[in-house]
Amino acid sequence: MSRIVLDCNVFVSALLSPQGGPAQILDQWADGDFDLVISPLLLAELEKVLSRPKFHASIDRVHIEALLTGLVEDAVLVDDPPRQPGLTPDPGDDYLVALAQKADVQYIVSGDTHLTQLTDPSPPVLTPREFLEGRT
Repeated sequence: MSRIVLDCNVFVSALLSPQGGPAQILDQWADGDFDLVISPLLLAELEKVLSRPKFHASIDRVHIEALLTGLVEDAVLVDDPPRQPGLTPDPGDDYLVALAQKADVQYIVSGDTHLTQLTDPSPPVLTPREFLEGRT
């Protein structure tokens, strides 16, 4: 079974637009189509992002809690990777690539151009649309 890492922006987009591509990716994961890899740092970042006031009116707290609980219970939790600066142009994204490499995932899925425009990344970085198109 394939394994993927989702960038926090994919989770946020899924909650903001329940009919969009990122939500479809979460549905596929819930259906058991692939394993989703997370780490404590990724969970902490996601929780921090989702607690921002700008999301309070758009995302119901119940949905946030359901997502976080589902991730803890059903995703593949791996230890945070060691810091590896310089993997991406954005130091805040380096850990995603390091996590994906450590966990031997097939793809990182992100809407972040710092990641999607990397030259020959390992593992490949796909936008949500690219990921979904490759699975149909």
